[in-house]
This record gives sequence, C-alpha cells and structure tokens, in this order.
Amino acid sequence: MEPRAISPAGTPASMTENRMPAATTHRLGTRVRSLRRKEGLTQTELAARLEISPSYLNLIEHNQRPLPAPLLVRLAGLLRVNLSVFADENQARIADDLQEVFGDPIFEEHSLTTNDVRELADNPAAARAVVALYHAYRSAIDSSRALASTLYDGRDFLGVNPAHLPSEEVSDVIQTNMNYFPELESEAERVLGLAKFDRTEMHRSLAGFLRDRHGIEVVLTPVGRDRRSARRFEEEKRTLFVSEVLPPWSRNFQIAHQIGLVEAAAAIDSIVSRSEKMLTTPESVRLCRIALANYFAGALLMPYDEFLSMAKTIRYDIELLQHHFTASWEQVCHRLTTMRRPGASGVPFHFVRVDIAGNISKRFSGTGIRFARFSGSCPRWDVHAAFLTPGRIRTQLSKMPDGTAYFCVARTIRKSFGFATGDALMGVGIGCPVADAMQLVYADGYNLENLDAAVPIGTTCRLCERTDCDQRAFPALQVRPT
Repeated sequence: MEPRAISPAGTPASMTENRMPAATTHRLGTRVRSLRRKEGLTQTELAARLEISPSYLNLIEHNQRPLPAPLLVRLAGLLRVNLSVFADENQARIADDLQEVFGDPIFEEHSLTTNDVRELADNPAAARAVVALYHAYRSAIDSSRALASTLYDGRDFLGVNPAHLPSEEVSDVIQTNMNYFPELESEAERVLGLAKFDRTEMHRSLAGFLRDRHGIEVVLTPVGRDRRSARRFEEEKRTLFVSEVLPPWSRNFQIAHQIGLVEAAAAIDSIVSRSEKMLTTPESVRLCRIALANYFAGALLMPYDEFLSMAKTIRYDIELLQHHFTASWEQVCHRLTTMRRPGASGVPFHFVRVDIAGNISKRFSGTGIRFARFSGSCPRWDVHAAFLTPGRIRTQLSKMPDGTAYFCVARTIRKSFGFATGDALMGVGIGCPVADAMQLVYADGYNLENLDAAVPIGTTCRLCERTDCDQRAFPALQVRPT
C-alpha cells in the first residue's frame, strides 16, 4: 500500500518537516538503496517492513518518486541511522557534477546510464577523483586552445597551469558554507559597535577609522595613474590607493575590504584553515581571502539586522536597497544571498554573474538550482536575456525539466575605466523558489500558480532532456541521435 501523508506516531508533522526540507526528499533514492544494501536487505524485505509495495520502493530508489517525510523517519528508525545521514548535500552535488562530467561528448560511445552515475556517487572518494580528473582534462584542453591561439597570433606564450582552477575551489568553499559566515558577521557587528559610522559621510568615516585605528591612509589615485587598478595597498607606506574612477559605493567597498583584512584577520584565517582540503593551491587561498574580505565588506556596509528588516519591509526592492545603503546592484544582490542566519533568515536566493559571451564568473546556489560547472549555461535564463535590454530589470518565472520552478530577477551592470579601455558589460541575476516569490515586489502581476506559463529552462544543453528547444546547441545526454 502507498504511505499515508501523516506523521509517525508521536512525531508532529511540523517537527518532521523541520528535520528534513521537502526539497531534499526528492533526491534520496540513491542513499536509500545504498543503506538497504549495506544492511543486506532486498527491496521486498525492506518494503514489507515499511508497509509499502516493492514497486513503490523501487520508484523511490530510482528517484522517480519522492520520499515523504513520515516514511523517511520510519526508514531511519528501521536502518538505525540518524536523519542527518539523509541531509548531506555534498553527495547530491557530487552526483550533479558526475552527471555533467558524463554529459561530455567524449563519453557518447560508452553506454553509461543514469543509474551507473548514481552508483558511482555512492562512493564519494571515487566520484571526487573522477571529477578532479575531468577537471584537469578540461583545464588541459583550455590551455591547449590558449597555446594554439597564442602561436597563431604570433605572441609570446607565458604558460598556463592546467592542474587547478582556483576560482572553482573558492566557489566550493562558498557553496559548502551556503554563503553564510557567522564569524565574519560577528566581526562586522563588532567593528560597527566600535566605529559608529556616519552613513551620510561613509567614505570619510571608513577612511578615518582605518587611519586612526590602524595607521593606514586612504589616498584617491588620480585618473591619469593606474587607470586599470581599482585598489592597491602598499604595506611599507601603510597606504591604500583607491582609484577615483570608481563610483562612491565602490570606493567605500574597497576601504571596507581593507578593514576586513586587518580587523577580521583571525576569522578569515579560521575559515581558510577549516577549508584547507578544498583550497589546494596558494592562489586558491589568496582568492579565498579576497572573497572573505569582500563578504566582510558587505556585512559592514549593509548590517545584517538592518538590511534584512528593510529588505522585508520594501519587499526586496533591490534599487531601494541600493539607495539606502549606497551600494551597487551586484553588492545588494550578493548580500541578499547571505541572509541565512538560523532563526532570522530571508528569502533563499541563488546568484549568478555572466559576461556577454555567457561565461559564468560568479555563482552561488542557495535554492538547489544547478549551475553548469564545465560548460555554458542555458540561454533561456533571464540573466542572458538581460543583455538585450541593458540597464533594465528583467523578471522571469522559469521551470526546470524536473518541474522545479523559480522566480528570477536580472539586469546588466556596466564597469568602465574610461573610453580608451572600453566597457565591461555583465549580467547579474538572483532567483528564489517560486513558493517564496510573493515576498518579492517583482512578482506582482504574475500568476505564480500557473507554471504552464513558466519559461522552460535547464542547466545546460547536454543535461537538459527537452528535445523541442529551439535554442539547443548540443544534443541531450539522455537522447541518442537517430
């Protein structure tokens, strides 16, 4: 018989939901199968103990049916495991990475099935080794292309290290921590208590704090010098040079970044230390420190409690948040993804930044959405369409092939260091689960219950099973050419 939608005896439904988010219960089939086999049980034996049919258990193990929370609690009791065993998102990410790896055309001649990939994901060490090997392979391919291009252009070849992608390792640290670092939030609050910054004179307040407390002078670099350098710190001179080409919010951010490097040094060291298995090169560590100092800067300029309270009051209107906190669109979007304090969290958002060629330069998934790690993203995403209307805000109700729906907001941002250097146009977007979209002012006018009207999107062409997409660039992994 099918499991009933009630909680086990003595277990309130709300308590069950708090232990295991509903979105997670859809991807636990592989874990159930692995634990069943470890106990030496057949599907028929386990199904009998759970009081469900073997066919229903089979569908659950192959992720074709969700694992309801009451059944999950009963299963954990039968197998004598803690519910936290099912809450490990790392294995889900490994499975996603493997799916993308085996979506590469080089595997077309090998009849790998989705079940094969899931079986491999059950062995995390072997799975990570495969992903690392593919990572090195892609880096080597990119290096070869760069070398070929260099030789063709007749320029000197400076060399490329194909073994590591430091930016990817930093992204893994951010994703593992769900882009929330309580140590840095605490340090920012401590500094705010010490400094009592005047928001109407934020540049003067920040520079004065850095000078009076740490003996570091802030000097604006004239337009004619270091045009391409936003900031430069000279330790010997105890001087931070900030380009006057930067807008006021960027100048403030650079000073706050420097404050983070000196005031939150111990917290940054602690985070880097506990992430040492993910940061395998000195360059990765350097980039991670920069990312963490940037996080501190955002927390200092947009204090957690004040920022979250205002975001909720104005229904997450990004432009109004920009005006109040004197921040950029990208800074506000990034700060919105960090509102994850237990008991005081905001709407869960994912974040993505792309250039006009479609390259993803920054990403974070706080909603469960999957970003392509080794290939281009779906051209139907609104962050790509934002380039068609530069400077305008675009909204989109979208749906993944598995039926998961998101509401997304995106626009382009422009960075320029003068006419001679040209513009850098990028698209920055955030999105939330459709269930949370009503909290956003941008969702007014949308029928969020009519998902038939949602724009069909995917992760990337190779992983998207939709065969009727007119923007498909490559055949889907699941569909063999006829």
